[in-house]
Amino acid sequence: MKGTTKARAAGLTIGALSRRTGCNIETIRFYEKQGLVPAPPRTEGGHRVYGETHLRRLGFIRRSRDVGFTLDEVRALLRLADGHHTCAEVQALALEHLDSVRRTIADLQRLERTLSETADRCVGGDAPNCPVLETLFSDVSAWPRD
Repeated sequence: MKGTTKARAAGLTIGALSRRTGCNIETIRFYEKQGLVPAPPRTEGGHRVYGETHLRRLGFIRRSRDVGFTLDEVRALLRLADGHHTCAEVQALALEHLDSVRRTIADLQRLERTLSETADRCVGGDAPNCPVLETLFSDVSAWPRD
């Protein structure tokens, strides 16, 4: 029993790691299964014991996901962060992601324009013809473009 107490005192339980990183427990286990986070050592009782490395790595993953990197992109960034990188390689990944974000923004702006124009044509009330429904049933190629 002493080994269990000592091991637990030296690290974090999965619950404590979850609270410190803001990642839920299932997400932490998922990242372990995906190989994004190394498997932690276990106590004699079989409980996972997480350390500073896990805390930092989960923080990195969380921030990467917050800025929209996919799991594959996070995996690539982690490979680079693990010492197999040049700053130019990291920059290339970041710029590729930035291009994707910009394309998404442009798509969302087109969507906003279409919805705004359609909603502006709608008079509301009890009219049987609804421009919003007509637009949704119309041919996509008729929608406004840049």
